[in-house]
Amino acid sequence: MLTTTEKRIVERCEALMDDTLALTRDLVRGYSVLGEEHGALATMERWFERLELPATRVPLDAPGFAEHPHRAPTEWSCDGRYNLVSRLNAGASGPHLVFNGHLDVVPAEPLDMWTRPPWEPWEKDGWLYGRGAGDMKAGIAAMVMAVQAVRQAGVPIDFPLSLQTVIEEECTGNGALACLHQGYSGDFVLIPEPFGSQIYAGQVGVLWFRMRIDGVPAHVLDTRAGSNAIETLIEYLPAFKALENEINALPRQAPYDSLDSPFNLSIGKIEGGNWASSVPAHAVLEGRVGFPPGMTPDEAMNRVRRCIESRHTELADGSPAPRVEFHGFRSEGFLVDLETPGIELLSRCHQDLLGEPPRTYLSTCTTDLRAFHVSGEINGTCYGPVAQRIHGVDECVEIDSIRHVLTTYALFIHRWGELAGAGGNTT
Repeated sequence: MLTTTEKRIVERCEALMDDTLALTRDLVRGYSVLGEEHGALATMERWFERLELPATRVPLDAPGFAEHPHRAPTEWSCDGRYNLVSRLNAGASGPHLVFNGHLDVVPAEPLDMWTRPPWEPWEKDGWLYGRGAGDMKAGIAAMVMAVQAVRQAGVPIDFPLSLQTVIEEECTGNGALACLHQGYSGDFVLIPEPFGSQIYAGQVGVLWFRMRIDGVPAHVLDTRAGSNAIETLIEYLPAFKALENEINALPRQAPYDSLDSPFNLSIGKIEGGNWASSVPAHAVLEGRVGFPPGMTPDEAMNRVRRCIESRHTELADGSPAPRVEFHGFRSEGFLVDLETPGIELLSRCHQDLLGEPPRTYLSTCTTDLRAFHVSGEINGTCYGPVAQRIHGVDECVEIDSIRHVLTTYALFIHRWGELAGAGGNTT
């Protein structure tokens, strides 16, 4: 079912697999946690230069971006922090195709639980290991090398195409949003998130929150003279579980009504006290709550506030009310329009390569697709390699699945160009 030209593109993809894995490994070595993304960005810039692709730094502190209505508030500086974008044929006519991938990763601690250091990539039994290997540096390598494969096959890319490599996907989404704010937009976006070769059908809203409990410090010779903030904080955990149940019990639109418990609340971080022999004077909890498409971040924030206020009233222990803050994610959920021509084209590419139509995947997390869909009103989907233990210990990505994503993306680029050149509808 592939043409002679398409078979040549597939052959170039296979020839480029070594380079694809080399780029993945180089990016994994650039351990790019929040605020330390410059190593991975520098690696990406070198590869763009090597592949003769233009590269532009897109800052996160551009004029007016701080006031963007969809920008998530942060407690860290954006000075000198940037995304890296390669844009081809910016002035050409035709629909603009965007590939977007995030270079930032979540922390890998505790490091002693890993088989090897998480920023030293290694391979075993057909899998490539390392923090970010799956989420989502292999996908970035595949999307970049797909462009190279098409060009090496002698097929011109004469329509607008952008490769966006961004930061802050794991905490705010401000990286992708900064691209849109500065005009790096498009008509359709593909994101190689590691959910396998499935068509991404929708994602939940996500909100980050922080609660601080203040106690009364005292010497442990008489603990009754103080108020233990850590013990008080623990008393709030059942209330958060009840909030999760409450949100999941709300009436839901299809297809989220088919999932058992799609809106998860996770307490991801707890810290408190400052001395083992002192009654702790403070305790801080940070969490993430998912909520359904159609619920606004403001409504989710109000639910978190009411949950904490209600629990404080129930405890009636005379302690001051907890302080509640919201930072990072405050992202709407949404459903993808699966009937758009771009997604139909991706489905045909998948079927022609694998012999069967792709499945759809309904997500209980969030991705940078939110910036394009909610802020840019741009349709698209996620389609990426197969990964295991993302955000966990010994994260890894299946090498054969990288090969498939590389090939599918290259075929998609070629066919997108054919439709655009013929005046067909791709968006």
